[in-house]
This record gives sequence, structure tokens and C-alpha cells, in this order.
Amino acid sequence: MLTSIAGQSVIVTGGSKGIGKGIAKVFAARGANVVVAARGLADAEATVNEIRAGGGTAIAHAADVSDWASVEGLVARTLEAFGTVDVLCANAGAFPQKKIIELTPEDWDQVLATNLKSTFLCVKACIPSFEKAGKGRVVVTSSITGPITGYPGWSHYGASKAGQLGFLRTAAMELARYNTTINAVLPGNIITEGLQDLGQSYLDGMAKAIPLKRLGRVEDIGYAALFLASQEASYITGQTIVVDGGQILPESAEAIDSI
Repeated sequence: MLTSIAGQSVIVTGGSKGIGKGIAKVFAARGANVVVAARGLADAEATVNEIRAGGGTAIAHAADVSDWASVEGLVARTLEAFGTVDVLCANAGAFPQKKIIELTPEDWDQVLATNLKSTFLCVKACIPSFEKAGKGRVVVTSSITGPITGYPGWSHYGASKAGQLGFLRTAAMELARYNTTINAVLPGNIITEGLQDLGQSYLDGMAKAIPLKRLGRVEDIGYAALFLASQEASYITGQTIVVDGGQILPESAEAIDSI
């Protein structure tokens, strides 16, 4: 049993859908005060309504996490509502599929801003609160794509996710003075609205390539984030945890077939 996280304030960027929504609901179910941040206020409010219907505490906030002023506003709203920022779940991300030959510089910049620049901005904005409280937790949603694997059409996405890990290793050293840890969860293929848009044949093919023979749930990532935000994980920083059902383990299709 992990030490209770009840009463702590948790920012979840990209919290209105997919993995972010799963993270927000896992924290709220354990008594945390959750700020669901997303570009679209209506989507964020819909997630908040679900959390409240389940007895949780949450507020919605519209934010563009690639914009410094918007991120500052997100942190200010959290402090106004709950007094502290105890946990930052830097989850916001975009993954439009487009191969390099078709990729424009603008496409590249947009994905890097949404996925990588936002991680830096959100961490930077939370530091004063971490320093004042004398503690803090940051959990970054990276991916197996980029740091470990590759997939055609996701060069910009993979670069952003690998970049997050480069950032967190130095950030772990700089945040240590504030008694704050930063770690990353690397999801494999998780069932989300975005993944479903890739089609059932893609989903079926991915499931066949996973030793556990199924795609992950958003809650699987939420539970990993919850552990990294816990008191029990207080001596873990600058690290990554892969949550992929064993997807990166087989060295060939024959290895999967022999299971």
C-alpha cells in the first residue's frame, strides 16, 4: 500500500483524453486534487465532470503548453485553487503521422513544441512552488517510440520523446536542490482515441506483436505515474519505466510465434 496522495495537487497536461485522462482519473480516485489541462476547455470540463461524478476533486483549465504565458497561467490557477503544486504530470503530446519526405518544417516545429518544449516550460513554471514547499514530483509521459523503437511517419514524434529523456536526466540533477524528482513513463501501445484512429488492423497487428497479446489501458500508465509520484519513490529520479506488455523484448516475429 502506497502512502496516501490524498489532498495533494496534481497538474495533468493533455488531461482531457487518452493517457492523460487515465492519469487524471487514477490520481483523483486516490483523493488528489487534479487540474485537468488541455487546449480545449470543453473536453477538459467533460473529464472533470466524470471525475466529480466518481467522487473526485478536479478543475478544468484551458492551456497551450507550448506557450510560456499560458503555462504560467496554468500554474497560477493551480496555486489559486489548491495552494501548491505537488505533482506535475507532463503528458501533453501530439503524434500526427507523416513521413519525412512529406513532413514540413512547420509540422516538425509544432510537434516538438507540443511534446518537448512544453515539458521544459511546465517544469520551469513549477519550480518556484516546489522550492517553497521543499518537495515535488514530476512524471513525464515519453514513449517507447524514439527512445527505444522507431516507426515510419513518426520521426518528429520520436525525436521529441527521445528529447524528453535527455532533458529529464539533467533536470533530475537541477531539481534535486528542491527535493524534487523527475522520472518518465514510456508507454507502448495503449488503447486511446488517437490510437483507435489508426484503424482496427493496426490495433490487431500491434496486439499480435506484444508478448501479453493485448494493448495496454490508460490506467496502466496512470498507476505507473502514481508510483513515481509516491513517497515510496522518493529516492528514484532521472529514471524511466517501460510500460508496454513486453513489446520491446522479442528479437523477431519467430520469437513471438514461439510463445
